Amino acid sequence: MKKWINWVIPLVVVFVLLSYGFTTKEVKVPETLKVTEPLAVDYPKQEVTRYDIMTIVPPFLGTSFIGFREALAFKESQGNYFTTNTLGYLGKYQFGIGTLQLMGVYNATRFLNDPELQEEAFQTNIARNKWILRKDIARFQGKRLGGIKVTESGILAAAHLAGPGNVKKYLRSYGALDFEDSYGTNMKHYMRKFSGYDVSHVSPIRNPKVPNK
Repeated sequence: MKKWINWVIPLVVVFVLLSYGFTTKEVKVPETLKVTEPLAVDYPKQEVTRYDIMTIVPPFLGTSFIGFREALAFKESQGNYFTTNTLGYLGKYQFGIGTLQLMGVYNATRFLNDPELQEEAFQTNIARNKWILRKDIARFQGKRLGGIKVTESGILAAAHLAGPGNVKKYLRSYGALDFEDSYGTNMKHYMRKFSGYDVSHVSPIRNPKVPNK
């Protein structure tokens, strides 16, 4: 008898559980919750990651002169015409007032609020630096200094950072005499970062001035 009960009880439990599993109960949905037409769904058009939020990427414009100009501007100010850094350098390309005066620009306020004037100043300064460094460009272009291939665009970018005189010292010392600005950026970094852009169409000009300024 005891053995029979031990077999029957588990069978009854299994039967009861199975009966619950195969029964369905009708659930009534309130009319206010029923969907009778398609709903507009708002969803992100592009996935945004933490990397996208933390990283600002400059526009890619290739290795043209425009690409060189905009990449350099992004490094200097993230392309902001109306910014002044903690050392008083101005605008999109972070010009010092002394360099501007060499090109005939004396009104810092006007310069900071005039994007067209800033672009003219950049073009003028590149032509000036190319004239001053023309012999060094011819001598060192294509050579390697400290593991970095020297290019014309790298030289001109370094001149924008440190001035053409310091670039001459750097090249003629074969990289031994480097310059570092107040934020810790040196010419070697600029020579590498801005290597290989096409700046060949920029004509070297002796003592150029920003037109009508």
